[in-house]
Amino acid sequence: MSLSVSFTVAERDVEVSLDVAAGETVALLGPNGAGKSTVLNVVAGLLRPDRGRVELAGRTLTSVGRPGRRVDVAPHRRRVALLAQEPLLFPHLSALDNVAFGPRSAGVGRAAARRRAQELLDEVGIGELGDRRPRQVSGGQAQRAAVARALAADPDLLLLDEPMAALDIAVAPALRQTLRRVLAERTCVVVTHDVLDALLLADRVLVLDGGRVVEAGASRDVLTRPRSAFAARLAGLNLVVGRWRDGAVTLDDGGAVAGQGVGEAPADGAPAIAVFRPTAVAVYPEAPHGSPRNVVPVVIEQVEPLGDLVRVRAGDLGADVTPQAAAELELVPGARGFFVVKATEVEVYGA
Repeated sequence: MSLSVSFTVAERDVEVSLDVAAGETVALLGPNGAGKSTVLNVVAGLLRPDRGRVELAGRTLTSVGRPGRRVDVAPHRRRVALLAQEPLLFPHLSALDNVAFGPRSAGVGRAAARRRAQELLDEVGIGELGDRRPRQVSGGQAQRAAVARALAADPDLLLLDEPMAALDIAVAPALRQTLRRVLAERTCVVVTHDVLDALLLADRVLVLDGGRVVEAGASRDVLTRPRSAFAARLAGLNLVVGRWRDGAVTLDDGGAVAGQGVGEAPADGAPAIAVFRPTAVAVYPEAPHGSPRNVVPVVIEQVEPLGDLVRVRAGDLGADVTPQAAAELELVPGARGFFVVKATEVEVYGA
């Protein structure tokens, strides 16, 4: 069941167009306030755009501000299931009856609805918990029941809003694998901040920023060769944008970052991107001399623990150093220094 969306919500400064093929899962990534939840709410019928159109499986669900008859299908008639961060199960019903609720509301008989509910509970791995109420199961089990309840409505489209956000870090991987299995060949849009969700669940990724789609592509391509600052940070990469001149990415401030070309080299003067890992960055109190390398003057803004290393941030750039090095170099917010990275550690490609 394919999805086609194009709309504007002026009050939120969101203007988005996207298409999802039948059986495809698309992940929406972006910083808070980028417009991700607005997209889900418009598609689900919970928010009316100022103008635009939503079509699902060839059926118009929303049509506003265009010639012809205005269309605004009620949320419960859209054949769209929205799974929120919290399970939101009915507290007075068992897991089985929570899942059976959708089919029963559609007129399916009690016995048939409960059989279908049991099949779905088995599919999400909690078939033995059907008689328990929400307060009697863990957060991960409740979210699995919520997934089963969403599937029980037999929707043409699934919308997932940060499905792992409220779960303990030890529980999320198991639910992620469950979702990977049950979403196969289903049409789905998932909002997430987690790079693993994007890689394991999604066929494609769209990055939103400032209410616009700023990057789109296959999940692995976007997260290994990002073209937006948010996707780069999500992938754990530093990203520098400029223009390709004299074998380097030149910046507006006159600086330049040299690196190794990936694929076809950009044309001279064309937009170009340089990416490199924070672990490849060394931090110096003074500008070093010697072998060719990229030297960027910085002012430290944040210093935060990252496993057995320390992440030092300066603007959009980061460097990973040992705690001992951070102490010896006195890397604290406001300190000045230099981020240094070898050209062999930098990948360059067209923007």
